[in-house]
Amino acid sequence: MSNDTTTTKSRPSHRLFSVTKDAEGKAKWDEIGALWPHKDGQGFNLKLSKLPPEGTDLVIRVASAKKGGAQ
Repeated sequence: MSNDTTTTKSRPSHRLFSVTKDAEGKAKWDEIGALWPHKDGQGFNLKLSKLPPEGTDLVIRVASAKKGGAQ
């Protein structure tokens, strides 16, 4: 890794979700990772806590004060 990245000890700026629909068409949000911006503002580091199922939508949301952020 280069020196232009933040450490994972800081809070992430964004969270990554896998979004699927259940049988009734309701969206199910599952947090699967987090993103930290590079200090130079030109990119992000992504850390996955699990892999998304094949065919799911991936959504990146600004991290909120409470864990989650799903609508």
